[in-house]
Amino acid sequence: MADYRALILQRHRKLKWKAFDWLEALLMILCGVSIFMFTLTVLCDVITRSIGAPWLWLQQVTTAFFAWGVFLGMAAATRRNDHFYLTEITNRVIVLIVAVLIVWCGTQNALLDLGSYRMPSLIPLTVYTAIVPASGVLIALFTIEQLVNGWKNGFEGPEDRDDSRELVI
Repeated sequence: MADYRALILQRHRKLKWKAFDWLEALLMILCGVSIFMFTLTVLCDVITRSIGAPWLWLQQVTTAFFAWGVFLGMAAATRRNDHFYLTEITNRVIVLIVAVLIVWCGTQNALLDLGSYRMPSLIPLTVYTAIVPASGVLIALFTIEQLVNGWKNGFEGPEDRDDSRELVI
C-alpha cells in the first residue's frame, strides 16, 4: 500500500501541524474519488442516453459528486495553501469569518433539507448540502492552524522569497 505522506504537500510546512497530515491525505483521496465518479457518471449518462435508455437518477448522482468534490477541494486547498493563497494575517482572518458563515448557513440549509427528496431517485437533499457545513468546519480548522503556526513561526517561508536578483554590472 502506498504511503499516505506522498499526498501531503510539503510547501509551507511550518504552517502545518503533523497531526492533520492524515486529514489532508484523506481529503486528497476523496477529491480524487469525487472527480473520478463525477466523470464516470457523466460518461454513463451520455452512453445510456445515446442508446435510448436514459438512467434519470445519474444526473442527481453526478450533481452530488460535483458538489462534494467542490467543497472537499475547498478544504484541501485551504490546508495546502493552494487556491486560497493567503499571505497576510488579514486575509486569513477574512477566510476564517467566511468559514464560520459557511458553517452557519450550511447547517441551516442542511437542516431545512432534512425530509426533502429529489425525484425520481428519492435521494435526500441533505446528501447534497451536508458537505457545506463540513467543509466550513475544515476550512476554519485549517485557517486556525495557519494562524497559530504563523504567529509562532512566521508566515513567510523560503518558498515565498524572491530569489531572482538583478545583476549589477
